[in-house]
Amino acid sequence: MAEFLFEIFCEEIPARMQKRAGEDLRKLLSEALGKAGLAVDASQHWSGPRRLGYMADIPLKSPDISDERKGPRVGAPEQALGGFMKAAGLTDISQAEIRDDKKGQFYVAKIEKPGRDSADIIRDIIPDLMNNFPWPKSMKTGGETFRWVRPLQSMICLLDGKVIPVEAGGVTAGNSTEGHRQHGRGPFTVSSFADYQKQLEGKGHVLLHMDSRTKKIADDARALCKKAGLELVEDEGLLAEVAGLAEWPVVILGDMDPSFLKLPGEVIRLSMREHQKYFAVRDPKTGQLAAKFIVVANQMAPDGGKAIAAGNSRVLSARLADAQFFQSEDAKKKLEDYYDKLGTVVFHKKLGSIKDKAQRLEALARELAPKVGADAEKAEMAARLAKCDLVTQTVIEFTKLEGQIGRLMFEKEGGDFDVALAIEEHYKPKGPSDDVPSSPVSVAVSLADKLDTLTGFWAIDEKPTGSKDPFGLRRAALGFVRIILDNKIRLDLSKELLKGRAVLEMENIADKETGRLADGVISGDEQATIHNLVGFIIDRLKVHLREQGVRHDLIDAVFALGEDDLVAIVNRVEALQDFLATDDGSNLLAGYKRAANILKAESKKGAIPDGAPNKGTQAEETALYEALGRAKAAIDAALEKEAYSKAMSALSALRKPIDKFFDEVTVNSDVSAERENRLRLLKEIRDTSGRIADFEAIEG
Repeated sequence: MAEFLFEIFCEEIPARMQKRAGEDLRKLLSEALGKAGLAVDASQHWSGPRRLGYMADIPLKSPDISDERKGPRVGAPEQALGGFMKAAGLTDISQAEIRDDKKGQFYVAKIEKPGRDSADIIRDIIPDLMNNFPWPKSMKTGGETFRWVRPLQSMICLLDGKVIPVEAGGVTAGNSTEGHRQHGRGPFTVSSFADYQKQLEGKGHVLLHMDSRTKKIADDARALCKKAGLELVEDEGLLAEVAGLAEWPVVILGDMDPSFLKLPGEVIRLSMREHQKYFAVRDPKTGQLAAKFIVVANQMAPDGGKAIAAGNSRVLSARLADAQFFQSEDAKKKLEDYYDKLGTVVFHKKLGSIKDKAQRLEALARELAPKVGADAEKAEMAARLAKCDLVTQTVIEFTKLEGQIGRLMFEKEGGDFDVALAIEEHYKPKGPSDDVPSSPVSVAVSLADKLDTLTGFWAIDEKPTGSKDPFGLRRAALGFVRIILDNKIRLDLSKELLKGRAVLEMENIADKETGRLADGVISGDEQATIHNLVGFIIDRLKVHLREQGVRHDLIDAVFALGEDDLVAIVNRVEALQDFLATDDGSNLLAGYKRAANILKAESKKGAIPDGAPNKGTQAEETALYEALGRAKAAIDAALEKEAYSKAMSALSALRKPIDKFFDEVTVNSDVSAERENRLRLLKEIRDTSGRIADFEAIEG
């Protein structure tokens, strides 16, 4: 095996793209080498602000290939022989062997392909990889057609220490690279990966691997804070980002004007994180933010970083001074004073302004409140105020603080705690890892917000298509599902969506004093729209449950019954999955499928006889008849109480009677009355099982 080393050196790669790019380079190179017949061993990759790299052990030559290709029969038409010779690389049919089998003689071509030098394979692979690299965004550089994330500077391409002069984007690969701009520019000529890493991480002051840079930043920041009697505010997302900004990270503790601590902590942290890429620091004794920050520099300063810290402090002060001004201006009004200004901001041209949306939220939140155990007055007030901070100067400047600023403003006014919490939490969950609101008022407003968004965009036919979802409707639907399941809220999904559809037309509010919504009749087209939206939400439920190991076909089997109470669906699905994992469950499913298949076959011959079955003429027939009667009564009683496990247990009692029935009883009896009764029994099996789920939709 020989060492293959490849490095791509360019101008600064955006931090958010580095990790994925390194993984793509490893995957694409390893797959291409493997496809060419080269075994890849001990591969590794790295990515950083200005470089991507790959190293692996590969053979110096691909293996020789010896293969046989079977051809047409002797005497086959010329066209068939010509196609065979072309595919096998033959110039004359005499180059093929003739062999015999039971059907006669046929041609066989022996194909011998000598192995290729790995250097030649790499010469083919690299240009193709470089020209088709999957950057999310790229720019023209080094030619009319070549694109790269940033201008390409150089490449290293070594096999067993020897240069393979591949070319891409006007750059020819060699054996040298550059290090850190200030502390070890180089160039550095390398002969192997060990030499490459030693020179770059030594003289070049470049930490190659993302993990190494991440660990150094985290360890140094914690140590620096500890020395100052402080504590780092951990932020994994920011840590990953700054590790992509510095080749040789140097952690510095900076000072902040203590007067800025009067600002809400959320404003300080967001300003540090989003605009300056600083880590916040807190006092471990009080848990409050300290007048310090951590900045990661990409160089070692002669003065120990004092000038860097001072410069960053000035920049942060300017940013926080702006925030102070915005806060003071916003504080001149109460939160509700911003309500009318929402009418100046368009939510969607077909759905009105944000004020229009807020009015819809008031009606929906009040409607949902009793169903989630919330106070209706509080829910309505929270819905009215939920969007007000969107037009404050602070949120216009710091958009990620939507909801948080509204909560802080309302709390300062002495507002109700539940209402204040709902103002902040109604946006949740914003993503799959985000917390779900649990306070009843927050739940009511959050559900109302998502309900209005979904019904609104479905009403104007702005549904997601393929991978495009510009209004975040999949996220809204998944959030809606998670809130309902996590809080075990019992809602009739179709009815609630109809309420959301009705409130789009505000005149559908029946009682202006109570805000109760009318159950008006909607058109067939609107019903079809709601049905489509229910299906979309159920699809999000499937995604959510599939991630938890629940089979999608079981969700279909339960949903086919017309159930759209999400909590009931999940409870029934979980009980069904547990049941089918047992021997009784799997055997009963097989019995059901057998009964259903017979009924399908018989229905093609004519109508299945109506009416109820009787005890029949055979003992096994009678036993099944009686077992079905007991099971139906037990299943109905269990379903009435939503005791789905008991319903499954009652269904499992049918397993043995069904098995014995199929073992001992001939369904298609020559006696017409017997045949008809037995078909009715099969219908009873299908119908009784169908009280729990549509077993036809279950795979297996």
